[in-house]
Amino acid sequence: MSCFHEGPNFLVIDPDECIDCSMCVPECPVGAIYSEDDLPEDQRHFVALNAELARKPEWKRLMQAKGPLPEHQAWAKVHGKLDKLVRD
Repeated sequence: MSCFHEGPNFLVIDPDECIDCSMCVPECPVGAIYSEDDLPEDQRHFVALNAELARKPEWKRLMQAKGPLPEHQAWAKVHGKLDKLVRD
């Protein structure tokens, strides 16, 4: 759990702290988490984005599980939403 960091509207996994145990994969309510070996090619850019955002001091480390965001199912169906990411 401690490899997760929370921003205003996005969670990231610090790739340097993740041990790739895959325990979080089935817990993700929208199927957005992959083990390193299963990460689709078109999703690989998220590794660098996760690393960048996990290092921001305002992105706090999660120390316990949280429930999904209220609109997670609707957002899961939206493609091309990186412009909605709040980085602060």
